[in-house]
Amino acid sequence: MRYRNRPITARLTAFCAATVLLSAVMTGLAGCTGETRDNEAMETDIAFTPEGVLDFVRPDSSIISRIIIELAETPEEQAQGLMYRRSLPDRGGMLFIDAGESMRSFWMKNTPLALDIIFVDAHGDIVNVVKRTTPYSEDFIESTAPAQYVVEVRAGFTDRYGISEDDRISWRRQTFETDTES
Repeated sequence: MRYRNRPITARLTAFCAATVLLSAVMTGLAGCTGETRDNEAMETDIAFTPEGVLDFVRPDSSIISRIIIELAETPEEQAQGLMYRRSLPDRGGMLFIDAGESMRSFWMKNTPLALDIIFVDAHGDIVNVVKRTTPYSEDFIESTAPAQYVVEVRAGFTDRYGISEDDRISWRRQTFETDTES
């Protein structure tokens, strides 16, 4: 019995060693491309998932523009934000929702899209707008006053619609039907 098991054991050991060696070579080759693990997530785009609507509103209560939003409510959703997104609808954005007001700070690490970032207080009043952020930057983008909400839209959106600190937001959750084939 021992004699028969040795060749099987030897072959199994050789197979395992070859698998480990192949894995090490492939990992080394992947490292030679200069890409990092962070870029691996960008091989496929992350789909936009509509969860609500947000209106930008003038002081006279007229609507400037309406966008469809994704919500970032949990710490995990907020940490992810729009990182790794290669696209965002022209009239789409992300609304970060916090429990209360505080000074807010964001960065663009792992974010390939330039954005306009809008800080909003608990009453819906826009505190400040940071236009045309720099993709992949690790510089901090901060609110100038306490904010409870932050809206991220494509760069140029606030200029295109004339959105400023004089305006406010109003938002609501909304369920969107998806196209399904029967």
